This record gives sequence, C-alpha cells and structure tokens, in this order.
Amino acid sequence: MTEREGIFAGDDPFAIARRWLAEAEKTEPNDPNAIALATVDGQGLPNVRMVLLKEIEADAFMFYTNYESAKAGEIVLTNKAAFVLHWKSLRRQVRVRGITEKEEGEKADAYYASRALQSRLGAWASRQSRPLASRGELMAEVAMVTARRGVAPARPPFWGGFRIRPLEIEFWADGAFRLHDRFRWCRDTLDGEWQIDRLYP
Repeated sequence: MTEREGIFAGDDPFAIARRWLAEAEKTEPNDPNAIALATVDGQGLPNVRMVLLKEIEADAFMFYTNYESAKAGEIVLTNKAAFVLHWKSLRRQVRVRGITEKEEGEKADAYYASRALQSRLGAWASRQSRPLASRGELMAEVAMVTARRGVAPARPPFWGGFRIRPLEIEFWADGAFRLHDRFRWCRDTLDGEWQIDRLYP
C-alpha cells in the first residue's frame, strides 16, 4: 500500500487534477471549473476573483480574459498567478501557483469561436474593469458591436488566453475532525522534477 493511494494516486499531477474535475462535474450544481484566481498589483496588494478554468493541458492550466482587464494587467506585470479550485460537494481543493504566458494563437481563436454569439459580441463590447455609467450604456455598445461585427466576429486582439504553468500544486481533501489530507507537488523550475510531500493539516 503506497501513501498516495485512492483519490491521490498517480504520477502526473495534471492527470489527478483532470480526474478530480471530472468527478466534480457530476456533483457540483454550478460551474465545477470555477477558480478563485489571485494576482498582485504594482503595490503588492493582492486581488482575487472568480474565473472559469477552460482546460487542463499536459503541463498547464488555461483560462481566457480581456487583456485590458485589471487581472491581465497584473498578470503581465509579474508573470505569476495562483488559483484554487474548491468543490463543496467533494470536500476537495486544488491549489496552484505558477508562471504565466499568453495564448494568442489558434487555440484562443478556436475557443473564442466556440462561445455563444452573444458572448463573442460581449467580449468586443466590454471595456473590462473600467468604469461604466449605466447598464444601458453597455447594452447600447453591444448593439453597436452587433451591427458592426455581424454574426461571425473574429476574436478581438485584446482578448485571449493565459496559461499557468505551475511550480506548485497542492491536492487537499477534507478529513474528520479537520485532520485533512494534503499532498503538495513542488518543483524549482518548469522543467524540474516534482517533489511530493504530505503536509500537516
């Protein structure tokens, strides 16, 4: 019997994360792929907000956003981000800290094209994170974009993906009397070997 059997078993942390997410898709009532994404501004003040994780790649985690948003500006400033996936139904968490890079190529184009038309037009209309006088102003902008861009808008140049390549991944599962199970995968560099440690709760 190895220490990391059961839900923690496996030699690939990305495969474990995909397996946990697949389980959560069966039990979570809404958005099992919602992550609390943390960034830091130029003064070192942290920011956190919910976004949707869109893919767990072979070696990275991917989400999409407006590159002119506050979160994108902070990510570009530091090239670092962290997030947590938390599933109440499973009583589990996955925590990730790592290095970021933009995805502005075919993968971003394909994901943008897969979204509902209204969401694609909304991406053009929204000046994300900037002050807005009223919802009416937003809807007027959506109407103008719809007239201008039509039914097959291209991906906006200011909208695309971010890939988080982790230096640290922690898998957490609830335990009786708060004696939780925690396994942390760490590496010093993105091509380094993983070190796996069991952590005290």
